[in-house]
Amino acid sequence: MAPRAYWKGYLKLSLVSCPIALYPASSSSERVSFNRVNKKTGNRLKQQNVDAETGSPVDREDIGRGYEIGKGQYLQLEDDELEKIEIESTHTIEIDSFVPRPEIDDRYPVSPYYIAPTDRVGQEAFAVIRDAIRDKGMVGLGRVVLTRREHVVMLEAFDKGLLATTLRYAYEVRDRGAYFEDIPELKLPAEMIKLASHIIDSKAGHFDPKKFEDHYETALVELLRKKQEGRAIEPVREEGPTPRRVINLMDALRASIGAEKEKKPVATSTKTRAGAGAGAKRKTGR
Repeated sequence: MAPRAYWKGYLKLSLVSCPIALYPASSSSERVSFNRVNKKTGNRLKQQNVDAETGSPVDREDIGRGYEIGKGQYLQLEDDELEKIEIESTHTIEIDSFVPRPEIDDRYPVSPYYIAPTDRVGQEAFAVIRDAIRDKGMVGLGRVVLTRREHVVMLEAFDKGLLATTLRYAYEVRDRGAYFEDIPELKLPAEMIKLASHIIDSKAGHFDPKKFEDHYETALVELLRKKQEGRAIEPVREEGPTPRRVINLMDALRASIGAEKEKKPVATSTKTRAGAGAGAKRKTGR
């Protein structure tokens, strides 16, 4: 079954355009989630919208949108009025410019989406845009309206398609000065840097997301399994030494090098863990 498109429209580079679809490239649906329940009856709670002044429940058809223009005063807007905002990026992602990827601060990317052509007629134009972006080694910047908000998107070649990542606006990123201004400039001994670099080299490798395990999720699934089976719930703790305050940094660095040499890689099967987690989620009603 083909995935359902989150957004459909056109991709445009100057006078070249093609029909495309956007698909979310990430999902949190596999995580354990909870419902709010009545502890006395065990029944699920239903959210209810209540008038802040009268305290009376409000029917769905009477719920609208309001922009606060004064204390307790709201300018109401209807859906059909919002739909009259038809800027170009509502239906078209036009690539406005190209920039080197390293110039985009890591604080700006938000959510990734896959972009693919939606018909055979537009596949050639799509491939031209994709390959040109890949050959130049740059990323395109465009705009798109999602959930009634215009987002800046970064476009880069990805496999046979494109990866579009929404970006934050400048006003959404906090200035770093307030957080770092009290950190002093220190002149560190060369040997100290050398020892730290040696530790980094001993841990160097390649990024593989399958190596990362959500330890809290694993422990949560195990807790739910025990609870469902009526077994006693005991504290779930990972064994490990309690971090101690470093008194002599140089000695700690030297000891770290020795500790890294003694470590042996432990092979764990992510497939086995994932299967166990999925089974527990099914048993808990997910």
